[in-house]
Amino acid sequence: MKTLFITGGAGFIGSEAVHQALENGWRVVNIDKLTYSGNLASLEDIASHPQYSMIQADIADASAMRAAFEKHKPDAVLHLAAETHVDRSIDSPAPFIESNIVGTFVLLETCRNYLKSLSPNAEKARNFRFVHISTDEVFGDLATSDGRFSEKTPYAPSSPYSASKASSDHLVRAWHRTYGLPTMITNCSNNYGPRQFPEKLIPLTLLHAQAGETLPVYGQGQQIRDWLYVGDHVRALFLVLENGRIGETYAIGGYGEKRNIDVVTTLCDLLNELRPQKPGGISDYKELIRFVTDRPGHDLRYAIDPTKISTELGWKPQENFTSGLRKTVEWYLSHEQWWRSILDGSYHGERLGVST
Repeated sequence: MKTLFITGGAGFIGSEAVHQALENGWRVVNIDKLTYSGNLASLEDIASHPQYSMIQADIADASAMRAAFEKHKPDAVLHLAAETHVDRSIDSPAPFIESNIVGTFVLLETCRNYLKSLSPNAEKARNFRFVHISTDEVFGDLATSDGRFSEKTPYAPSSPYSASKASSDHLVRAWHRTYGLPTMITNCSNNYGPRQFPEKLIPLTLLHAQAGETLPVYGQGQQIRDWLYVGDHVRALFLVLENGRIGETYAIGGYGEKRNIDVVTTLCDLLNELRPQKPGGISDYKELIRFVTDRPGHDLRYAIDPTKISTELGWKPQENFTSGLRKTVEWYLSHEQWWRSILDGSYHGERLGVST
């Protein structure tokens, strides 16, 4: 049985990756610092799985990473650990530099030294893979009349978050070219689905609506995002890990372009159907929508062309936006304890400032 390191495995995409990895027969080591968005409740159902273990550590801690590699001797790494929230990066960019850039550098160096310690002819050294998960935000934004981002799109990051992810992508490419590290990069569009931390648009809207609170929408909500269901994204990651070409980049998009305002109104319509007992005497959840001052440097549109991964690896999303969003809403409605522990801070012993 092969061993897979998943960094950030207690996060949104990471917890989905842990679940799918165990289903796919990997031995999984989850490396997570457990910052505010890392939630072990997302892994409760597999916490005692015999092929799962957890290391609470910072990927920027070189000694901790070296010890983890020496002890568990991984066959591959899915590098998902990152600070990801644009608003937080604008308010406080330093953690994004430390985690996304320094952390990636430390991991790359740890992998390089680890492979040097193995016999060059050993199967583990020959077949080792490092998959770095990035974002479409490194490409900047698109006009509504433009095509989609592809693997050949030039980088033009707009925020401290996207700039830090762009920097980490460049490090990964440099370590492949200079040192021959067997790396691959994926750039995904906006993920949504179960277990997403409720600071992002879809879960934030869901939880505020149920509480009868304002649903804030930046500007007039005309920003367009390409929405990708998290389960489809992670299936793509395992195809890249197991069958992708070393040194290549794969763009993963969900064919789900929607304006932010349309996402919010669709969510309201689903809640009208699935949670008809509305708070505060309102007759329609859409009555809670309020337009607020736009975010500085807000990108207009993201959209990814996934032709390469579809052609080379046979991937296509199993969920469209309608089916995936319904699954997401139903999950949050049936897992109230999961998100309430975040809102009241009990899962980390601190309140996070998101009201209920």
